Amino acid sequence: METTGITRAIRAATSVAASLGLPADDAIVLHDSNRLALRLTPCDTLARVAPSGHEAAQYEVELAQRLARAGCPTGLLEPRVDPLVYARDGFTVTLWTYYEPVAPHTSPVDYAKALERLHAGMREVDVPSPRFTDRVAEAEAVVADPDRSPELADADRAFLGGRLGSLRRAIEDRGAVEQLLHGEPHPGNVLSTGNGPLFIDLETCCRGPVEFDLAHVTEAVGEHYSNVDRELLDECRELVLAMVAAWRWERGDQLPNRRRFQQEFLRSLRAGPPWPTLDTVAGRCDRSSGTLHEPGEHDRL
Repeated sequence: METTGITRAIRAATSVAASLGLPADDAIVLHDSNRLALRLTPCDTLARVAPSGHEAAQYEVELAQRLARAGCPTGLLEPRVDPLVYARDGFTVTLWTYYEPVAPHTSPVDYAKALERLHAGMREVDVPSPRFTDRVAEAEAVVADPDRSPELADADRAFLGGRLGSLRRAIEDRGAVEQLLHGEPHPGNVLSTGNGPLFIDLETCCRGPVEFDLAHVTEAVGEHYSNVDRELLDECRELVLAMVAAWRWERGDQLPNRRRFQQEFLRSLRAGPPWPTLDTVAGRCDRSSGTLHEPGEHDRL
């Protein structure tokens, strides 16, 4: 968000919290992307704020309640207020439990076990959700429209669009079992807490093979997940690389070091297998620029 937008969003979140009896004298910005994540104090509540019309907020609140009842390792809504989407001054606000992070980061074994528990619980939850192919279609639309990706050269546009389409068809043709997925369970959407790893940012949930989720995590995590179709995982990794490449070329993308990411994702796709994981590609970009990128909520990384 722009600075003025952030100021207004903070004012909306603290106003909502105060109206519900949660003292919110201050707000710490934890992440700023398509939504603003704030730690409100002294009530110690996590607020997620988006411009009005952010339709996924209601879906996320309802899904979070169902997943909690299924015993899934996900972040919980703020228990001291009603589980609603609150509208204030042109923003939608949802309130969540704030978890103090613990060190070290989640181990690959614990990460894999938590993801298996999440998937097991999701199999028990029946909710309308998009299919992973809908997510691919979103990426294809960005690549196909020069107005949405004006910096993408014609040759790169043809290459990336072709890879997205052929991979989507190849994965569909496999006929793998599909279920509800997180959609983007990368490390930026996993909290290391005293209660173990907890997955957040449920607005990306979709239906597909579990390998689609595994394509977002590190190699080590995938090695500890049971009964994985390795060939399908490879195809999903390539697909996710192509999807993230599309997001990086979209007009208005604000990821730090964006231009380096644009080129590195295309280079990785053209280099061929073995397909690197997202963290590997991000590491290459960080080393080349001398920066450190920690994926945050809905960074699409």
